[in-house]
Amino acid sequence: MIGAKEQPYLMSFGTGGLFINESVAVAKLHRPNEAWDATAVTAMTEGAFPVRKASSARRSIREIVNRLECLTFAELELLQDGQRSEQAALLWLAACRAYRFIREFTVEVVCEKYLSLQIQLTYDDFDSFYHRKAEWSEKLANLSTSTQRKLRAVLFRIMREADIISEDDRILGAMLTTRFVESVNNHDPSELSYFPGGGRHV
Repeated sequence: MIGAKEQPYLMSFGTGGLFINESVAVAKLHRPNEAWDATAVTAMTEGAFPVRKASSARRSIREIVNRLECLTFAELELLQDGQRSEQAALLWLAACRAYRFIREFTVEVVCEKYLSLQIQLTYDDFDSFYHRKAEWSEKLANLSTSTQRKLRAVLFRIMREADIISEDDRILGAMLTTRFVESVNNHDPSELSYFPGGGRHV
């Protein structure tokens, strides 16, 4: 398994937002020990969620599966049965696991700013972080400016939908349920660092 620091910078999260309802629908189709590719096919053939174009559905399902396969079976069960806030937290966790860029931006920028009592997150914060990483990553350096802007807009959208930031881009202290925290601790307690403030329990 590739270590977190060696994970390549995959940037396909520009497909859409957090996909809460859609992710729950796809998770409900997944069977224990089933390959996620098979789940994706089932989601397409059964029309797991309404979408106008088949091509859009394929892209969305592929992206959703890419994130869901990062969750444990217990976490997938909580995703299906949990409260809305737990579903959002689980999908944010999945995005951080799936994408090194999101994970590092969260830990190195969002959470650091929150701990320093700088709660306003800006596009400049993203741009500065992106260019620092691009100095060491040919893949990031070669992305067009328009793609960078799209990724920036989508990441901010995902963070708003996950309640990491507010609608006016202020960083929010995480309010996590006890059972969500327990599920993270059972996998890797350090992943609570993906939530500003490490998460207060509710």
